[in-house]
Parts: sequence; C-alpha cells; structure tokens
Amino acid sequence: MSAIEAADSEIGTAALCWSLDVSRASLYRSRQPERTQEPKPPRAKHPRALDPVERQAVLDMLHSERFCDQSPAEVHATLLEEQTYLCAPRTMYRLLKQAHEVRERRDQLRHPHYTKPELVATGPNQVWSWDITKLKGPIKWAYFHLYVILDSCGARGYVESRP
Repeated sequence: MSAIEAADSEIGTAALCWSLDVSRASLYRSRQPERTQEPKPPRAKHPRALDPVERQAVLDMLHSERFCDQSPAEVHATLLEEQTYLCAPRTMYRLLKQAHEVRERRDQLRHPHYTKPELVATGPNQVWSWDITKLKGPIKWAYFHLYVILDSCGARGYVESRP
C-alpha cells in the first residue's frame, strides 16, 4: 500500500491498483483512521413489555397441571377459546427460555446405551456364524449363492456353492 501512496500523484490510483491487483476499496479503507467500537447503551424497556407480576402469571399458567405437557402454541389457542389472553405464544417461549425451561415438555423415554453382545465360546459347537453371498456368474443374469457356516471355536466349517 505504501508503494501506491508514493507513486499515486504521478500515475494515478486506479492504474496502480490495477497493476498490483489490489482493490481500490481496500486502499481507501486502509487510509481511514481506526474506528473504536463504543459499547451500545442497554435498550430501554418496551412500553408494552410484561411486568414481573404478569410474567409470573404466564409462567404459573404454563406450569399448571392443565398445561404442563402442552406447547405454548396449544396453551395460547386453548386460552383464546376461553376468551382469555395473557400474551403471544412467542412471548411464552421467551419467558420459558429465560427460566431455562425450553425443551420438549412431554416426558421422553431415556434409552440406555446398550453394548454390543459378545459371544464367547469355550469349546466347539457353542458359537456358530453364517453368511450368504451372491457372486456373479460367467454369463449375464447368472449368479452363484455362496453359503458359509463356521464354528467360531472349532476348525470345522461347511461351505456350499450352488448356481
């Protein structure tokens, strides 16, 4: 950038940037003084925001026995049918998030982590393994079926092949 600034008056900015494959916007941005980011002041409370008593009333309604397993959208629809309006469903979600309660509200089954079964053979004829494989034959649409049955402990095995 300093080479461009040194020869700028003789040749011109556009030609120098083009010859050095530098964007003119980058050059002009580098000439600007550093900006300091000042922290933004906190937002003022919205005039229609719920006061703490109303917030607690909404949370109590969501925690009630009647609505404990329903989503805020379902709670909102049910209350509207009863001619009651507490707040919008999005506000209910926001209040639940502030209370660290946004999750699947229905009871979920906890599936334990199962380990893969391990078969141990201490002698022959205790654990057997098998596999069936289809192998291509010498002509189109002809296959050989390979059946393999192995005793994992003994040396005996049975292999059959039939077209």
